[in-house]
Amino acid sequence: MSASFTGYATFAVVVTVLLALDLGVGQRARRVIPVREALQWSVLWILVAVLFGVGIHARLGGAKALEYFTGYLVELSLSADNVFVFLLIITYFRVPPERQHKVLFWGILLAILLRVIFIIAGVALVRRLHAVIYVFGALLIASGMRMAKDKDAAVDPETSWIYRLARRTLPFTDDYGEGHFFVRRDGRRMATPLFLVLLMLGPTDLLFAVDSIPAVLAITQDPFLILTSNIFAVLGLRAMFFALAGVIRLFHYLSVGLAVVLILIGAKMLFSDAVAVPTFVSLLAVAVILGVSIGASLLFPKAEGAASAPRGGS
Repeated sequence: MSASFTGYATFAVVVTVLLALDLGVGQRARRVIPVREALQWSVLWILVAVLFGVGIHARLGGAKALEYFTGYLVELSLSADNVFVFLLIITYFRVPPERQHKVLFWGILLAILLRVIFIIAGVALVRRLHAVIYVFGALLIASGMRMAKDKDAAVDPETSWIYRLARRTLPFTDDYGEGHFFVRRDGRRMATPLFLVLLMLGPTDLLFAVDSIPAVLAITQDPFLILTSNIFAVLGLRAMFFALAGVIRLFHYLSVGLAVVLILIGAKMLFSDAVAVPTFVSLLAVAVILGVSIGASLLFPKAEGAASAPRGGS
């Protein structure tokens, strides 16, 4: 049994209220978000996601709730990797600290819109053509192997086709124009570098969804569970950025753990018709792998000057 219209409506209301509160606080403050406040927002988003899962258990049953929580944990862990990329883009373009909340807020909304389209297309594709599940499985295994091999690969935003296209087609100012995306200079409407950062954040997140959405499809093919687990994980990214930007590089084995998770989930998809892996086993495996990778990072810190760079690139 999947969710009814009431389930989708409840999810939409919860997300809209929290986003309005988040935007209102951030826009009113227009200041650097302190780590303590960011941690509070991170806890709030996680708590809301957990309470929503409890509601799923009450309305749809324990099996659906387990699928939701497993999907959420996978998406949240993969979203943590996105913080590396967001940090690189924000740092590369030297976005003033007091402007970072705004661009991250709207960038994540753009990412959500693109992910919703991707989720709808992915679910429809799997339902129409079951064999595509094997393609997704192979894709996840390849992505995991690439992540493990190239975990120290650097990302250069200027090599992105988004960056090159924007620079060719739009006039840009040299300054941030008091935090606006567009300003008028000498009677001419021009984009600011903040708009370029916005363009980079959303589609770059979608590139990572090429890994994460097929991963959650291996856990459940219920569109409601895929949508809610994915969106709740992404919505916590803005707070996660401010909470973890200064320390996330300490978890240098996290990318290895994520690579193992992707490979295992990919294998589950490839052999889904031959071997039925219970959802609770998947949840336990993901939790253990991530816990070990984080623990190993803390027990065996990386040498000074050897911080790893984000993976991927557009």
